[in-house]
Amino acid sequence: MKKSERLNQMLRFINQKQQFTLRDLMEQFQISKRTAIRDIAALEELGAPIYAEYGRYGGYRLLTQIQLPPISFTNQEIYALYFAMQSLKSFSTIPFQISFQSIHNKFLHELSENQRKEIERMQNRIAFHHIKQIKDSEHLDTLLMAAVKNIVLQITYLTTSKKSTRIIHPIAIYTMKGYWYCQAYDMNKKAYRVFRCDRITSAEATTIQPDEKLIDITFENAHSLWKPSKTAIHFKCLMTNQAGIERFKQEHYPSMKLLYEREGTFLVGSYEANETSFIMTYLAGFGKSIKIIEPVKLKEDLRQYYLDLIEHL
Repeated sequence: MKKSERLNQMLRFINQKQQFTLRDLMEQFQISKRTAIRDIAALEELGAPIYAEYGRYGGYRLLTQIQLPPISFTNQEIYALYFAMQSLKSFSTIPFQISFQSIHNKFLHELSENQRKEIERMQNRIAFHHIKQIKDSEHLDTLLMAAVKNIVLQITYLTTSKKSTRIIHPIAIYTMKGYWYCQAYDMNKKAYRVFRCDRITSAEATTIQPDEKLIDITFENAHSLWKPSKTAIHFKCLMTNQAGIERFKQEHYPSMKLLYEREGTFLVGSYEANETSFIMTYLAGFGKSIKIIEPVKLKEDLRQYYLDLIEHL
């Protein structure tokens, strides 16, 4: 990082902290003690009102907040931001109803002529292949803000067989294979559930207080809430090659995990009786990369699944 850029970021860093030490600067910017001291002197020359506090618990204090300069980006940062935005292209709906084209036009408008030409040349040398969003989801912003603010919602959820009213505590939303999903805690069933957002036809805030144990749950650890029912069917499959392991890492669910044993790597998990069709389709996607160990009925069901497919050829 160039010194001028580091000093710019350092101004923002100390403006936020107000009190800091040399160690803070050394760790934040990966610099030596000598460099940190020189940078503080440079900031003082630029007019930063920094006061040194001596003693065992000494350090530095910013006497008053600084009027910061506008944020500036290097060419490399601009290119990285532009191509990160390309991931929005495949979504017809995203939270807060922001369209890709609107962001795209504003971003390009702020670039210099040379930067725009450079991006145009790059566009002919790089491609992003995304799965297009299959169905619109009307309530993404409501679901997201409910998750952020820990608001319990009443939703209307439409499945292939019926429409139902649910009381949920949204945890996070994510997108996968062209659909938006909402991780949530179903207050009625007292269980972790994942809802397809396009099937949520209404979402309204309630005055129900959220469960305190859910407040700190995030996207990363939400699956820890999932528990199989007493009647869930447990299964175990041997991964016969690395391709199967890689496929699992690309697509898996809370009810399953990889188990590493001396005999090999196994896919273990469980499914409910009404999820047989789902588990058949999922396991069939592994092809020869997987071999069912147990239960025997799962092996028979998968064999019948293949026979049914053959009959439709």
